[in-house]
Amino acid sequence: METSAAIQKVSMETSAAIEELRNEIQQLTLNLPREKNLDGTPLYQYQGFWTLSEFIPAIISFQRHFQAEDGDIILTSIPKSGTTWLKALAFTIANRTRFPLQNSPLLTTPPHQLVPFLELDLYWKNQSPNLEDNPKPRILATHLPYASLPNSILNSGCRIVYVARNPLDQFISRWKFLSSWQEQNMNLVSIEEAFEKTCNGVQFYGPVWEHVLGYWKASQENPEKVLFLKYEDMQENIISNIKNLANFLGCAFSQVEETQGVIKEISKICSFDDLKNLEVNKNGKYLLRFGNEAFFRKGTVGDWRNYLTSSMSDRMEKILEEKLCGSGLSFKK
Repeated sequence: METSAAIQKVSMETSAAIEELRNEIQQLTLNLPREKNLDGTPLYQYQGFWTLSEFIPAIISFQRHFQAEDGDIILTSIPKSGTTWLKALAFTIANRTRFPLQNSPLLTTPPHQLVPFLELDLYWKNQSPNLEDNPKPRILATHLPYASLPNSILNSGCRIVYVARNPLDQFISRWKFLSSWQEQNMNLVSIEEAFEKTCNGVQFYGPVWEHVLGYWKASQENPEKVLFLKYEDMQENIISNIKNLANFLGCAFSQVEETQGVIKEISKICSFDDLKNLEVNKNGKYLLRFGNEAFFRKGTVGDWRNYLTSSMSDRMEKILEEKLCGSGLSFKK
């Protein structure tokens, strides 16, 4: 009976905490800057970036309660920058001694389930998720800007890996991603209006230039803590980037592994074409309403040229030149 009463008490306290947070969010959103998202839903500017109101409670819970461990690997990006690819690579590299490559969990489980998002998945489903039983090293992901990461991540010995992509390609990838939901979503704005919003900094987790700059500066100041990868460089030389990623994660490839072709095998298993053609990535849904196949469209560099005019690309390049001036960061076209 005492155990039952204790459980009931904890349940009541949890419910009260959830209700208190819900009321806090309602009051908070009344005073936050607000804009329309590409599908007409409201975006709120919270801590300097734009997000949906439904994710703010999860973001707050993540920031307040997540306890990072020194061995954790935190994968970060602004949406549609190569996140799925980075998850596949990091998981496979870090777990290659645990799972033989021919029996990789990637063959049966989507990358986003193997490496869940903290605020968009774990803390969105449960404000106090149990992460203690996660296999070590824990590999987790977030789209939060660097300045909004929990102190436990910033102050622990865990490693952060960030992947950035040319904002023009990132925009098109995001636009096509939302367009894949077009049949149910008749309120999606035109590509011209979507681009206008992006140039004004209004996008999910944006502005994009502030997001990339936060992690770029952190990687320059503390390269042992933050690894900054570029999607275009990964496309150009994946072998070198896989070795770099393994070195950063503290699980460098041995000479024997290199001779046996382990790095090339990992690059193939995690390649866009191989992942896209797996049945597990053709079916099912992840992250609200999006099917798994929506995360595998083209994966190419320079696809923006098929959708944007030269004046649109020139405008974005001028914005980036101004925003990134003096940082040493630039993007290939």
